[in-house]
Amino acid sequence: MVDFEVSDIDYEQYSNRQLAAIPLAILGLALVIIAAWYVMTGVPVDLGLAFTGGTEVRFTAGDDLSEVKDTFEGVEYDSIQSAAGGDTYILTTQAEDTEEIERTARQAGYDVEQVQERSASFGAESQQQALLGLAIAFLGMSALVFILFRTFIPSIAVVLSAFSDIMIPVALMNIFDIPLTLGTVAALLMLIGYSVDSDILLNNHVLRRRGDFYESAYRAMGTGVTMTLTSIAAMAVMTVVARLFGIPLLPEIGLILVFGLVADLMNTYMLNMSLLRYYKYEGVAK
Repeated sequence: MVDFEVSDIDYEQYSNRQLAAIPLAILGLALVIIAAWYVMTGVPVDLGLAFTGGTEVRFTAGDDLSEVKDTFEGVEYDSIQSAAGGDTYILTTQAEDTEEIERTARQAGYDVEQVQERSASFGAESQQQALLGLAIAFLGMSALVFILFRTFIPSIAVVLSAFSDIMIPVALMNIFDIPLTLGTVAALLMLIGYSVDSDILLNNHVLRRRGDFYESAYRAMGTGVTMTLTSIAAMAVMTVVARLFGIPLLPEIGLILVFGLVADLMNTYMLNMSLLRYYKYEGVAK
């Protein structure tokens, strides 16, 4: 693994307030977007078929995606996505009667392969379970962090960074029209792990190893930045490849992970760093 040189970053030029200002401002903007979306739609982020219920129609067509969408113009549906194989498409709709969709597809010469329905009650139950899983994962992570460090400021730094790493991608999901599905929930759960990993690495080097504060921080950054940038590159490649080959879910998962990992770089080495430095020089540890 190649280590990135980060020692040229002179943290002493910036106060703790200056370091924390940008991450906190972006987190605040993300929360405003999520709150505004909730006011407008009744949910903090658009929900996918797995959480709302509805019907999924899978069919094959010789047309490209834009032509397929033109075919169903005037028909009630939520989304059309290409699936693996290039000529296979998945149409989702909340309409109870899908006869018009199937009739339109067959009249256009499309081969309807499968019609799968999901009840609204089952979708609501899945939604509750997914949100409960996210909450339990986040609370479990928070408890573990407080047990590991046993001091408030270093622990809250990790928890706040992880919270921001989740909220920023959720806000961007609204902007880029990415619905919450079982796959995107999995991506958000992965982000909790990624965030805690980089933040604990930094906290351990600064609080539990010998050496100057900045020397310890730069050692942690050499490893942490390398890991995060490698993960960003891998997720970006996965997103592009999945988009080119029409693989469902993977583009959205990859994009959310890219959003979250970029946010993690900012939160770990600006927000968390500022709180650690405050704790080390001005706070309880003084």
